[in-house]
Amino acid sequence: MTDAHDTAADSSLRTTGGAPPDDGGSSATEAPIPLLEPREGIPPVIADEAALARVIAAFADGSGPVAVDAERASGYRYGQRAYLVQLRREGAGTALIDPVACPDLSALGEALSDTEWVLHAATQDLPCLREIGMVPTRLFDTELAGRLAGFPRVGLGAMVENVLGYVLEKGHSAVDWSTRPLPEPWLRYAALDVELLVDLRDALEKELDRQGKLEWARQEFDAIASAPPPEPRKDPWRRTSGMHKVRRRRQLAVVRELWQTRDAIAQRRDVSPGKVLSDAAIVEAALALPGNVHALSALNGFGHRMGRRQLEQWQAAVDRAKALPESQLPQPGQPVAGPPPPRAWADKDPAAAARLSAARAGVTALAEELNLPQENLVAPDAVRRLCWEPPQRVDSVGVAEALGAYGARAWQVELVTPVLVEALAAKPG
Repeated sequence: MTDAHDTAADSSLRTTGGAPPDDGGSSATEAPIPLLEPREGIPPVIADEAALARVIAAFADGSGPVAVDAERASGYRYGQRAYLVQLRREGAGTALIDPVACPDLSALGEALSDTEWVLHAATQDLPCLREIGMVPTRLFDTELAGRLAGFPRVGLGAMVENVLGYVLEKGHSAVDWSTRPLPEPWLRYAALDVELLVDLRDALEKELDRQGKLEWARQEFDAIASAPPPEPRKDPWRRTSGMHKVRRRRQLAVVRELWQTRDAIAQRRDVSPGKVLSDAAIVEAALALPGNVHALSALNGFGHRMGRRQLEQWQAAVDRAKALPESQLPQPGQPVAGPPPPRAWADKDPAAAARLSAARAGVTALAEELNLPQENLVAPDAVRRLCWEPPQRVDSVGVAEALGAYGARAWQVELVTPVLVEALAAKPG
């Protein structure tokens, strides 16, 4: 067992800039300092190949880790593409790159291929960075580091304030980053987002090392960097908000047809699907099964602001779903690979329910002892699968092998295997 057991609860130990506060407040002794301007000022936005080549050369010649961030236009544009990429590295300063004007950043990615990338909430930005040719081989995720270190608030602003004692500007995270030209206050905000990211990384590395968790973090970062792109979701229309109200197969077909029609329109117009038609409107139409445009226009979401042509396209989608033969109607619910929802376990398999209850209690206690979130100690899905269908060998070897097959990292396997071996022996009360 690592020394994290001994140090996690010792709040008297602090790194420079503060350690995870016990009460959720700042551990800094002085009032935090507002960070209002990047230290070299707001850099010009890189929007042509010549300027990009100079940035690539500068960052290749820089030293130490590189801070990386990306801004998207979620809620405004279709998809999750990047509309601004921010970087900062010692010796190179800060760069703001327009990936619309410079859509291929693979040369920049290659120039930094041997460099550690520092990101906050890396899994959010990696997909859009991958689209433009930027894929790290090594990374440090400051949000995940904060979770492992036991910080109760792990947003970038909270981490910078609690660890470094600075207050970042707020207010532009949810703006439409596809806007051109980008307003100066937005560019200032974007530059400040990477201003202290490497400093935060260095402080968190010291804190993780103090707690005996640095090797855990390294394994987590390696897993993120080496993970393949996620598979496309099957039947993404089933994630329509309010789907729980839709029970009949014909109604499900209407949801599917309206969702697919909306998605095609949103992609063609490059706007967020929610700006084309709301999820609530889709569900309303599915439940009502309107017979004509007049009936459709009376439903919430299809009101007076919608033109006749738009109403006709939505009604046509409804009519297509209503005309489908029974054999082509979607089945209710998604086929689930793995165990059923835990709420059904007590009836379906009382022994499995007892195992899961014991496993959850054990994992919760261990996570509290180590001062980190349960879901970072071990994936809840892995625990459910293990409890629903235990390995043939319910011992440390069998459980460790099963956890590894479910994607658990070595540090997780080492820590939770004894807890789960005990839990799998639990019997119904």
